[in-house]
Amino acid sequence: MDTAVTDHLLSTTRSVRRKLDLDRPVEPEVLRDCLRLALQAPTPGNAQAWRWLVVRDQGVKDRLATLFRRVGTAYLESVIQAAGDAVNQLPVARAIASGRHLLDVIDRVPVYVIPCLQGRPHGENALDSAFYGGIFPAVWNFQLALRSRGLGSTLTTYHLRHEAEAAGILGVPEGYTQVGLLPVAYTTVPDFAPARRIPLDEVAYLDGWGRPLGG
Repeated sequence: MDTAVTDHLLSTTRSVRRKLDLDRPVEPEVLRDCLRLALQAPTPGNAQAWRWLVVRDQGVKDRLATLFRRVGTAYLESVIQAAGDAVNQLPVARAIASGRHLLDVIDRVPVYVIPCLQGRPHGENALDSAFYGGIFPAVWNFQLALRSRGLGSTLTTYHLRHEAEAAGILGVPEGYTQVGLLPVAYTTVPDFAPARRIPLDEVAYLDGWGRPLGG
């Protein structure tokens, strides 16, 4: 295994919003390949309780986009208010601009992928960790597979505030939980750079909280 290639893939798979190609179609076979790789992710008890909704129909996308914008617009307004004077500082301004762009164009993104899980969260930390652990590794596999093929995505949760309404639009039966919505498209740039992150030694500890990892 070429670790350099793997490390590059892992360190440059970004949440893509402003650099999604809204005009280039996404081939069904590419999505199928990426979803097949998603299914190779580990799942608690090998339950494989996931379901994947691929949405291409413009009418369905428009209805989901309405829910998405309803929540996302209010959320961005709250972020702007909370930021105060910092709203014009570069990192905050870029994040707001990126989020606003996705709200503006969400209906034009070629494909939505909505991962679902059989069952409902329980409201207890250990049980819910296992519940969501049954889908998020697969979601990340899916995003990595997209990235390796020149596509981008971002995991969003805005529409989940209206999950029941979305379930009606999509025909999701009772007993299944939607866990996000991924807008999927080719990217307008060929590559991404690693993100700036807090240094490892500030967030990783050895044998107890706050003890330096070292090494």
